[in-house]
Amino acid sequence: MIIDRTKKRSPREAFGKALVEMGTKNKNIVALDADLSASTQTKLFAKEFPDRFFDVGIAEQNLIDTAAGLSATGKIPFAATFAVFATGRTYDQIRNTVCYSNFNVKIVGTHGGVTVGEDGATHQALEDIALMANLPNMHVIVPADYAETYAAIKYAGEHEGPYYIRVARASLPDVFEDGLELTTKAKIIKEGSDLTLITNGETLQECIEACNELETKGISVELLHMPFVKPFDKETVIKSAKRNNLVITVENHSIKGGLGSAVCETLSEEYPTKVIRLGVNDEFGQSGTAGELLTHFGLDAKSIVRKIVEIKQ
Repeated sequence: MIIDRTKKRSPREAFGKALVEMGTKNKNIVALDADLSASTQTKLFAKEFPDRFFDVGIAEQNLIDTAAGLSATGKIPFAATFAVFATGRTYDQIRNTVCYSNFNVKIVGTHGGVTVGEDGATHQALEDIALMANLPNMHVIVPADYAETYAAIKYAGEHEGPYYIRVARASLPDVFEDGLELTTKAKIIKEGSDLTLITNGETLQECIEACNELETKGISVELLHMPFVKPFDKETVIKSAKRNNLVITVENHSIKGGLGSAVCETLSEEYPTKVIRLGVNDEFGQSGTAGELLTHFGLDAKSIVRKIVEIKQ
C-alpha cells in the first residue's frame, strides 16, 4: 500500500461532519464542548442544531456530568475536548458517574499524543488510552484517518454504552476509503512471515511506509491495525503471533497501559511471544512540530525501519 502524503484530511473535521449527519437522522443526538468547539469541530453541529449544543465553558468535570444527565433522559451525548482534559481532569466523573452507571455517553478526546506538537508536554495526552481502557464498561477506539474517524463516531453513536474515541489533531493522509464500516476486529493491512507489527491511530501511516521500506530489505512484515483497544481482538493477535513468533507494537502513547500493554497481556496468557513496544517510554512529551516529535520518540517510518533492521540482524 502506498500512502500519498500530499493529500491530507482532518480527522477532527470528520468528527464534526459525522456528528451532523447523525444529528440529522436522530434528534436524540446532542453535543457538548468545553470552550474548544472551533478546535474539536463541534462548531459544525452547533451551527446546524444550536438547541442541541451545549458549551459548558472551561469546566470539564461539568462537561461529563452534564453529558451523563442528558444520557439519563434518553439523549445520546457526544462530549468533546482535548484528550488531556477529556480524560485527566474528568477521571472521577467518568469513572463514578458514566462508567459505574453504564451511561450512554460518548467522550471524544481530540489532540492526543505527541503529535499535538507545539502545545507542549502539558497538552500531550500520553496516558489517556490507559486511563479509559482500564474502566469497566468503557469502549476505546483510536482511528487512523478521516474515513475511519467518521466511521468510529457513527459506530459509537449506534452502539450502547460509554465510548472514548481519540481523534488526531493533525490532518492525515488517507488510508481507508470513505464509507468504511467499522468492526471490533483488527485489520490485516499486509501479510508477512518475519514478524508482526501492530499499531493504531496516526502511526498506521508511518508503519505502512516502514513496511514498504523493509520489504526492499528482504524483511517480510505482517501489519495489523487495531482501532479498538477495548474490546480487544485477541484472536487475530494470537494467530499472527503464532505465525511469526515476534511482535512489535507502535503507538502514539505511553508504552504503559495502551496498545502495547494489551498485546503483552494477551500473549503472556495465551501464547508467550517476544514483544517489543515502541512508544513514549514513561516520560512526558516535548514542544516541537508533530514530525519532529514523531522522530524524537522513534515513531516515524525511518525510525521504525532502523529499529526493526537492528532487531532482525
